[in-house]
Amino acid sequence: MHFVNQSHNYDHPWSHVVIGMWHKYPNPKCTHVVSIDVLDRSVDPKTGIIRTERVLGCKQKAPTWIVKLFGGSEDAFVREISFIDHRTQVATITSENLSLSQFATCLEQIRYSPSSTPGRTVFSQTAEIQARMALWRSAADGLEKWMAQRFEQNAQLGKMAFTDVLRRLWEERERMQVAA
Repeated sequence: MHFVNQSHNYDHPWSHVVIGMWHKYPNPKCTHVVSIDVLDRSVDPKTGIIRTERVLGCKQKAPTWIVKLFGGSEDAFVREISFIDHRTQVATITSENLSLSQFATCLEQIRYSPSSTPGRTVFSQTAEIQARMALWRSAADGLEKWMAQRFEQNAQLGKMAFTDVLRRLWEERERMQVAA
């Protein structure tokens, strides 16, 4: 099993970051995400927590040995469930691969919460990557290592892409306010 952990501070308040979450894709820096389908969105009438379930379609260039060994294609799908709690100002996202999950899983958890520094938001991300091939431990280790490297690459791209999304959203908003 491999673990990936990272954190980052965005120079935007929590409310801006939560709005930006819905504008992250499509994005020229994250071209591996090719589709987003909302399956369900609801608001808990007692807590006000917004729950959204989506499926993200991705294109991933898998190593040839993985495709030969397990089959499959470059098309991959990820299930994502998010909870936004405006009262506590915490947004959480959990995602897990649907494609080839019988061979390997990547369980990702993201949390956005206000920083102790006003106007900033703390992003924390963890991923647990596990191959499910006990009989072929060396192949499993190779698959986990490749998945962890790919996850880290995509996470870096995602962070840069999200920074751009936030910058563009609020620059556009400021331009509209000045023009009004």
